[in-house]
Amino acid sequence: MATVEASVSGNPDDVRFAASLREALGVAETAGAIGARVTHAELLQMIVATAVHVLRARAGALLLVDEDTEELVFEVAVGGSADEVKQFRVPVGHGIAGQVAVTGQPLAVSGAAEDPRAATDIADRVGYRPESILCVPLFYDDEVIGVLELLDKESGTSFTAEDIGSLSLFANQAAVAIEHSRVRSSLAALLRDVLGGGLDRTLESDASAFATRVSEDPTSRDALALAQLVPEIANAGEREAQACRTILEAFVGYLRTRRQ
Repeated sequence: MATVEASVSGNPDDVRFAASLREALGVAETAGAIGARVTHAELLQMIVATAVHVLRARAGALLLVDEDTEELVFEVAVGGSADEVKQFRVPVGHGIAGQVAVTGQPLAVSGAAEDPRAATDIADRVGYRPESILCVPLFYDDEVIGVLELLDKESGTSFTAEDIGSLSLFANQAAVAIEHSRVRSSLAALLRDVLGGGLDRTLESDASAFATRVSEDPTSRDALALAQLVPEIANAGEREAQACRTILEAFVGYLRTRRQ
């Protein structure tokens, strides 16, 4: 964020823009930290709506990759034909969003209404053909899990390289929020499986609440992430599992000695 502000210093409008962006990101980050008060869907809606407002776009959307069908699914849509577009799925590789999902590279497109890369089939069906498109990938663990897309600046100008950098910050926030929610859901499901699946409503509610508390604690999240590696290591073979166990035991022994 300091880099953004440094690059716009001297222009009062740009300085105000950078300050607004910093404040918006702070709000989004704070909202993510108090997940008990803001739901996963509300947080993503907030991130997209704030990106649309700060970058002065007419519409925006967040799409997630469905790995089973290799399609992008609209998770959030704001402005434009938001309600209509949510019914569509975009094949990975189709349109600007689909290409960004495949390549992992952001795209800023001018003259999108005539650009052969644009998904004009969907645009025509919802009755809104954007003139300019900005789309950036959502990364988590070096994998593209979705894209964040803005349509048409209110000023009528094209999206810039600076806009790409700014929207990427919002994409990072969205990716963290999504994976945070997935960890919480996975832990709740794990608890139900371990307890046999025959939970009454009270116990199931308690299990979900416990999963939420664990997912919101950084130490617990790290421990869960390490635990999720165990099946992969164990299935690799006895020699690999023994090597991993030896390394971990040696490291734990070192830590115990250091604490004394």
